[in-house]
Amino acid sequence: MLRLLVINGPNLNLLGLRETSIYGSGTLQDLQNKLTLKSSELGCLLDFVQSNHEGALVDAIQGAPQAGYQGIVINPGAYGHTSIALRDALLTVALPFVEVHISNIYSREEFRHKSLLSDIASGVIVGTGQIGYELAIRALVLQSNQA
Repeated sequence: MLRLLVINGPNLNLLGLRETSIYGSGTLQDLQNKLTLKSSELGCLLDFVQSNHEGALVDAIQGAPQAGYQGIVINPGAYGHTSIALRDALLTVALPFVEVHISNIYSREEFRHKSLLSDIASGVIVGTGQIGYELAIRALVLQSNQA
């Protein structure tokens, strides 16, 4: 069975509290519960990591292959715009990954328009709200089935 790691970066622990007009009212736990239910329907297993610390996210990515993960869904938060370390870790592990942003980063401040991860991602989903995670999981499951 396909095992995927879902990684959430800084401030995503505040979903449901932080800028609900942009990110919605659902909490991170609500999101994880929905995705866990959906994963059984899609025939995959999910584990979740959230950290506000760049190094912890790098550690999670670096450990993913040894832990048996075959793909990653990552919402890097602000680190997507700044972290060469996340980019290097994702390149090193060479697992397929889909980058997710709940908001449409292209309709926000200029500095959010550039992601350091998008050009190496299997896919990028922006601006679809929390459903973007499910879309990312579906994409990785389909890619896995085609391999």
